[in-house]
Amino acid sequence: MEKNLTQGSLLKNIMIFSGPFLLSYFLQTLYGMADLFIVGQYNGAASISGVSIGSQVMHMITVMIVGLAMGSVVMIARNVGAKDRAQISKTIGNTIVLFGIVALVLMIVLLKLVNPIVSVMSTPVEAVDETTAYLIVCFAGIPFIVAYNVIAAIFRGLGDSKSPMIFIAIACVFNIALDYLFIGGFGMKAVGAAWATIIAQAFSVLISIIAIYKMKLVSISKTDLRIDKSTLESILRVGVPVCLQDGFIQVSFLIITIIANTRGVEISAAVGIVEKIISFLFLVPSSMLSTISTISSQAIGAGDKPLARKTLFYGMTIAVSIGLVFAIAFQFIASPVIGMFTDDMVVVALGVSYIKSYVFDCTVASFHFCFSGFFVASNYSYISFIHNVASIILMRVPGAYLASIYYPDTLFPMGLAAPLGGVIQLIICVVAYMILRKKEKI
Repeated sequence: MEKNLTQGSLLKNIMIFSGPFLLSYFLQTLYGMADLFIVGQYNGAASISGVSIGSQVMHMITVMIVGLAMGSVVMIARNVGAKDRAQISKTIGNTIVLFGIVALVLMIVLLKLVNPIVSVMSTPVEAVDETTAYLIVCFAGIPFIVAYNVIAAIFRGLGDSKSPMIFIAIACVFNIALDYLFIGGFGMKAVGAAWATIIAQAFSVLISIIAIYKMKLVSISKTDLRIDKSTLESILRVGVPVCLQDGFIQVSFLIITIIANTRGVEISAAVGIVEKIISFLFLVPSSMLSTISTISSQAIGAGDKPLARKTLFYGMTIAVSIGLVFAIAFQFIASPVIGMFTDDMVVVALGVSYIKSYVFDCTVASFHFCFSGFFVASNYSYISFIHNVASIILMRVPGAYLASIYYPDTLFPMGLAAPLGGVIQLIICVVAYMILRKKEKI
């Protein structure tokens, strides 16, 4: 049964929906780190590098799948707001067909490209075999990865963020147990981590399908599984720009990592540690983006645009407040936090200089992440694409590169590239919002 989030206290609905979403993101982050941690307990650098590089590739693919699935989340949520049960079923049916095709094509193409991908990632010679084996298993398991994320999107579009959290929690526990069995017990190294991930995802998909059946969540007929041009176009109109922008963002992260790697092992290590910390801090704006997109979509579907705008500003206030707390706190706690990851004082010092400037992006990003969620819900996802690409091209990548040249002894200027890029995004978002409001489009 779908949950209408346009009824009752808006603030309460935001907190109830975003809480499980935040925990889901946390578990997914933990899920990815568990493989690396456990393989490091039993194996050497080659296996660690294999899992690290392989998981980077898989993270990029997963993020793009989730971005494409945002089209389904938005369209399902709009239909829930409009109380159109027939269109809900048709949207879910078309989502199943679309992503079934996507999963099959991705699996075939990626398996054929596994060697070029390993090469493009500048994989160390010692880690080539481990990385290749890891990716072959993960690419073969793409259908399960796609299935989990699509099922999660369907639940969230229906207003249920709690069930996907339970599914990912089960998968996380199962994955860690299998990691210890395959890597520690059977000595399977990197490929053991890959098998653990895919089997855990498959188990999670099975559990979620059983839950859908038991809960009688949706009723899908054969006609719903037939491609409907207008429904499919609506899903893709929202999902494709989000998918592309997320892909570009991941590419920019890889480029910045390469820039850091060219500056020496200490800087590479410092940047790697800070990126892990920042990924946790960004869970708040990420969960708020998804919350705003879902609730605003339901409000727009119900014909209540003022409620959609109110959702944007409520969510923005919450996310920005938390981001500001992070930014201020890390001016004082950066050293002990980074020191948890390494006892190399050079790396700690470099990491502190980097995160003290980078962390302000948590505040700035809270603004444009929330705007992105609202624009996606309002069928203007191309605006999110524009401001993200503009930031990457105009500031994030060139800013990091120039900082590496002109400030070789500190990472503070390099860290500023992210929040300054975020300011560009915020300006574009505000201008776009004002233009759309003036034209009464939102």
